[in-house]
Amino acid sequence: MSSSFDELSRILGPSPLPERALADVERAWETALPAEAQRVLQRYGDLMVDDFLYLFGPLTLEEKGEWMSGYVKRGESRLIVEPVLPEPGGMLHWGQTIDGDRLFLVPRGAADPWTVSAFRRNWGDWYETGLPLEEWLVGVFRGDIETDWMPEWPTVHALVADDG
Repeated sequence: MSSSFDELSRILGPSPLPERALADVERAWETALPAEAQRVLQRYGDLMVDDFLYLFGPLTLEEKGEWMSGYVKRGESRLIVEPVLPEPGGMLHWGQTIDGDRLFLVPRGAADPWTVSAFRRNWGDWYETGLPLEEWLVGVFRGDIETDWMPEWPTVHALVADDG
């Protein structure tokens, strides 16, 4: 297990939901999801972190990904232009904020990790980090990564399950 995931687990604490595999999503999309996304979204997916950041998981990842993939394919976005899973080779739409920011993992090549990027709704721009998911989340929650579009995070995090 990665040290960033261990640190993320220390920061967020235990999930109020049982850990659930993403195998159904991988089967439906006929692709393997990045290992980091599997670790994070199996443990913390389908949860809202501090009433701001919603992480998709086994209950929502497939539906949200298919919606976003169709939205991009139809040309309805001028900033999100790369394919989104389930399109082959597409980005993984893994979460969103209450402000409507859309969070993605972008494939960078076979030898490189997928990195976090986002469509920032209020800024109307595309934000790229160059950081893998776990490292980015740890940095944001600790306040080590300064962003003008994320809140100052509390030291104890509230994890709330989606009511469906």
